Amino acid sequence: MLNKYARAFFTRVLTPFAAFLLRRGVSPDAVTLIGTAGVMAGALVFFPRGEFFWGTIVITLFVFSDLVDGNMARQAGISSRWGAFLDSTLDRVADGAIFGGFALWYAGTGDDNILCAVAIFCLASGQVVSYTKARGESIGLPVAVNGLVERAERLVISLVAAGLAGLHKFGVPGVEVLLPIALWIVAVGSAVTLGQRVVTVRRESAEADAATAGGGGAAS
Repeated sequence: MLNKYARAFFTRVLTPFAAFLLRRGVSPDAVTLIGTAGVMAGALVFFPRGEFFWGTIVITLFVFSDLVDGNMARQAGISSRWGAFLDSTLDRVADGAIFGGFALWYAGTGDDNILCAVAIFCLASGQVVSYTKARGESIGLPVAVNGLVERAERLVISLVAAGLAGLHKFGVPGVEVLLPIALWIVAVGSAVTLGQRVVTVRRESAEADAATAGGGGAAS
């Protein structure tokens, strides 16, 4: 849902910055790699120590590389299958680092095995949600469904909650409960989204198989 509206808005906002990088000779692939490295550093250096506010700030500074690199490729007229593959693959790496950072916190100082398990479920379900669409498209299906909680929603919900929860260290009371709430929301939403995609792929594959069978019968 957020992808449909927010992505278009931020693409327009970041277009001048993308053009600036191109003029400086920076490649889209370099932006993709640097952005992913920054997200991983923010998640795996700060989150396991409970530094959610600063971790979120670092991640936010780098997460927009996901929009900048594609914008650069389009402006330069060098969009490619390799670029799309690299971008999608490193998105999964970045997402894994974010929820892995949460899991490490709850497995350690956070001392909450249930929330550790929820964070791991968010990590795994997010990967599978992405896989179902990629796999469906690879067998020729459109997978035409807007899931309840897709990647943009997962990141916004978890990072906003983490950043606000991090204000607890600055003396803001009660905000530490926001991250557990967000993780449960993302976990449930991801499960629903996975179900939506599986049902969609089942329906589309049945329709494609029926059309193929009908076409074969007509030809015979």
